Amino acid sequence: MERNILTSNTTGDSCIHVKHPSGLDIYICEMKGFSTVEALFGTKYGSINTMFRTSGDEEFTTVPEGIAHFLEHKLFENEDCGVFELYARTGASGNAFTSFDKTCYLFSCSKNYTDNLRILLDFVQKPYFTPENVDKEMGIIGQEIQMTNDNPEWRVFFNMLRCMYHAHPVRIDIAGTKESISQIDAPLLYKCYDAFYDLSNMALSVAGNVSADEILAVCDEMLRPCSDKELETVFPDEPDSIVQPEIREKQHIGTTIFHIGFKCLPCSSRERLKKLMTASLAASILTDASTDMYVRLLENNIINSTFGGEVFCGDGYFSVIFGGESDDPEKVRDALLNEITRISNQGVDEKIFHRIKRSTYGLLIRELNNVDAVANLMLNSHFDGVAPYDTIDTISALTADDINNFIANELRNDRIVLSVIEKDGGSP
Repeated sequence: MERNILTSNTTGDSCIHVKHPSGLDIYICEMKGFSTVEALFGTKYGSINTMFRTSGDEEFTTVPEGIAHFLEHKLFENEDCGVFELYARTGASGNAFTSFDKTCYLFSCSKNYTDNLRILLDFVQKPYFTPENVDKEMGIIGQEIQMTNDNPEWRVFFNMLRCMYHAHPVRIDIAGTKESISQIDAPLLYKCYDAFYDLSNMALSVAGNVSADEILAVCDEMLRPCSDKELETVFPDEPDSIVQPEIREKQHIGTTIFHIGFKCLPCSSRERLKKLMTASLAASILTDASTDMYVRLLENNIINSTFGGEVFCGDGYFSVIFGGESDDPEKVRDALLNEITRISNQGVDEKIFHRIKRSTYGLLIRELNNVDAVANLMLNSHFDGVAPYDTIDTISALTADDINNFIANELRNDRIVLSVIEKDGGSP
């Protein structure tokens, strides 16, 4: 196996990439002197992947919403015992998560990392679905769905997405609905597993006080060779326009919360990375506490310290979100639009731009000394189609004009939505 050394042109940091004979991409960062190890075994399979086919299929298969999350839950059970019990014996902390575009299984430990890696690689490659354990899980996930539906932060976010997206499955809760998961059975889980848990669609990322030789030896021992199934995923056609500009709900909460979202044009790979970094800096500049807009809104008690911005993007979707607490979110929206217009005409303040760029750059550098952050960086970069250190090199090259162009062209008045969860006057 050839080991490729991936190095940052900016910082000199490096990691190892190996394309294993089984088809799995493996990333290893040997961080000598650290006391912990973080490993993630992930597949590019998330809640948005509801339509797919492989080389053996003539037609696309459409599966129920929430099945990727359901499958993640079921992989933790096998015929012998639960995976958490195995990790408990070795002193590791295990977990998993399903996002919009990936599913990951992980562990953290300070010792026995090779034993823990064997557990991880073993159970993810050994699905065990029966009618009985599927039915049992139905009720558990149904309760989880109900809990998130009652969560105001969750509601304000997904209500915003439903205002933005006409057809893209990003508008649907990651766990699906009680109706959609009722359509899931063992054969369908196996079909999804066979398609998306092919090692050529997966990646392993390990960071910390490890030896690459030992990691690769365990991989040689545990990985089962497989053929590339030529997996193809598709999404419904999504127009550039929004569905509706506003949505409101009332809940028993102490303070009204809001999300202001801008629907931007999607992109992929290196183009998306640059756009993500540009949009992140733009959001930070627009919500910076030193700006006239922020100070004015704060002094008038329209916003508080919860006000901030972030970028939300993936395959087929890209948005910039501003959120926080306010009894008058319309005034926040109007002030934001006025500030966007002002910057579009005058440009960003160069001092604020350079300060926020340096701050963001410094944060990325500090994360290279964090085992968890490095492991996640390697895995996320792989699934995004970029190299692990491209983020640092990309932000180094950004200019104020990049921010000005993004704000002027992407934060458009006709693609803004407002999602509000209002306090209803009752007890929270």
